[in-house]
Amino acid sequence: MATGLTIWFTGLSGSGKTTLSKELEKRLRERGVKKLEVLDGDVVRTNLSKGLGFSKEDRDINIRRIGFVAKLLTRNGALVMCAAISPYRSVRDEIRMDIGDFIEVYVRCPVDVCAERDVKGLYKKAMSGEIKQFTGVSDPYEEPINPEVVCETGNETVEESTEKILTKLELLGYLPPSSEDIQYPPEDEAKIKKRLASLGYL
Repeated sequence: MATGLTIWFTGLSGSGKTTLSKELEKRLRERGVKKLEVLDGDVVRTNLSKGLGFSKEDRDINIRRIGFVAKLLTRNGALVMCAAISPYRSVRDEIRMDIGDFIEVYVRCPVDVCAERDVKGLYKKAMSGEIKQFTGVSDPYEEPINPEVVCETGNETVEESTEKILTKLELLGYLPPSSEDIQYPPEDEAKIKKRLASLGYL
């Protein structure tokens, strides 16, 4: 990559943001991207935003902190993946404007599917009123209006969603096309196979 980029994963708790960012990181490293960082919302809250609550103000502060770190990394040529619920559209748009090289990935998944995946039982507690200010249940989530990528993780595999993102990175010029996508005419393919065989690769 010649320039830095922030890929911002937004969506409900349990929608698959962290899972997708990890799979994308793996695929990008396989394709030779070396300057790569992942900022996970839960990890940032523990290390950078400890003490913040879940009011709108505190959520916005947390997201702006993630955005600030992402901006520093992006302007130094890194590809940064941020996986955070980031429920409020205005703050996401603010960070987009501030960073510039920014791709928003909406990890869309129905609340009931997210609740089924929830091994910690947070959705159950939120629905019973035990947990207050829980996004998607007792607190709002504002969907992106024009995200670059929408991953339907309720009915897509991790691989299918990851391919969507990789394709968008290629289309926008942030990633060279995969050599696997190159189609050769049959006669050229036969010549290439013959040459590889003569070199002992086949």
